[in-house]
Amino acid sequence: MGVSTNSLLNKLTKGKNINTVLDKHETDFFECTISEYLMKLCEERDTVPERVVNKAQIERTYGHQIFNGTRTPSRDKLIQIAFGFGLSLDETQRLLNVAGKSALYPKIKRDAIIIYAISHEMSVMEAQDVLCANELPMLGV
Repeated sequence: MGVSTNSLLNKLTKGKNINTVLDKHETDFFECTISEYLMKLCEERDTVPERVVNKAQIERTYGHQIFNGTRTPSRDKLIQIAFGFGLSLDETQRLLNVAGKSALYPKIKRDAIIIYAISHEMSVMEAQDVLCANELPMLGV
């Protein structure tokens, strides 16, 4: 197993030579597309895209295009996919980060509701209900 994110961050901020740090930790950097990362998650969780897409409440064809790399997912679609996988908050933040999307931020009311829903293992439909009840845009709409 590689170095932890916090340890790598510390080495980057305290290191005297960037090339030394980069060379030493070459295998610790993510270098994959979002579709490759999603397929890695499927493998790790012993699931298939079809199941994740269904649980995420994403239209089947669109979801498969995300997984096969022919569509670039929006932040909302990635959050729906996180619900489809049943990811933890840390795993969801990592998914958003790998895709180059902004992390969920607790001081934004909509994000706060999503954070709550993920942390309480709600389904995407339950999260949508709470967003709707608070008159906030639902995911993917």
